[in-house]
Amino acid sequence: MADTGGWSTIESDEGLFTSLIENLGVKNVQFEELISLDADTIRSLGSVYGVIFLFKWTREAAGARAEAPLDGTYDQTASEKVFFAAQTIQNACGTQAILSVILNHDSPPPPLPPISIGAELRSFKDFTTGFPPELRGEALSNSEAIRTAHNSFARASPFADETARPQDEENAADVYHFIAYTPVNGTLYELDGLQPYPISHGACDPSSFPEKVIEVLQRRIARYPPEETHFNLMAVVQDPRPRAREIGDVETLEREERKRAAWAWENTLRRWNFVGFIGEMMKGVARMKETQDGSGKAFDEWVNNAKTATQKRLNMRR
Repeated sequence: MADTGGWSTIESDEGLFTSLIENLGVKNVQFEELISLDADTIRSLGSVYGVIFLFKWTREAAGARAEAPLDGTYDQTASEKVFFAAQTIQNACGTQAILSVILNHDSPPPPLPPISIGAELRSFKDFTTGFPPELRGEALSNSEAIRTAHNSFARASPFADETARPQDEENAADVYHFIAYTPVNGTLYELDGLQPYPISHGACDPSSFPEKVIEVLQRRIARYPPEETHFNLMAVVQDPRPRAREIGDVETLEREERKRAAWAWENTLRRWNFVGFIGEMMKGVARMKETQDGSGKAFDEWVNNAKTATQKRLNMRR
């Protein structure tokens, strides 16, 4: 959603989300992108704490702040037992959805192992205990530690877009939103900061979560036109590396370490802009073309060919 209040837009990416929570002190948890919408895929991931769902936001499909949700029921007393924060600032919905899962599983009932949330998030959760959703959302938005961790994964850009203006909800063309689904205290909850309360989807425990959440997601996706494909789903799971070390599963450990190395490289690239590098490269090519025949004709021909090719592509698009 549009940038405001110092929170940058971040991508929906498993390596980014994993690094984000690790920067906040969370241990032994990672994200896995789900490329198929079936319960067996979720179950194959082992201990699953919840899923993060990214979708194109429309008022009609989301049922924004209606008297009753389009699916499920509002649980107006859930905030006493469920960590739920209203979204009070734009662009924070990704991190907010992540915390909606993480902070509800620091002491879950068996068989899920508890998440070690670290000192920073423990202090934040303890501080906001008993807060209503709106005040909890304000506290989250004003958390310097959480905002810094979130913004550290914004794409680097040397340009400031002076023409950018926030889009209003009625006319926004492509606005995307993150929400969380997670089982808490025997209930499947949909935690969407744009809704007034957590949404209950009925009885659910960790063993039945894969089937239950897939049913809810299929109903939600069915509210969109058949041609709409802009969805992304990620599971919040236990890091498999400690278990692999414990049982001597070398293959799994090596696979996961390669994955972590790839994530680290991709996150490094996200923090770096290549405008200076590209500029210097273009200067070098231009100098080479200018001196190729001593007359500058090769440079002019190169530029004209590029213009012709660009115009051809534009004509084809029209």
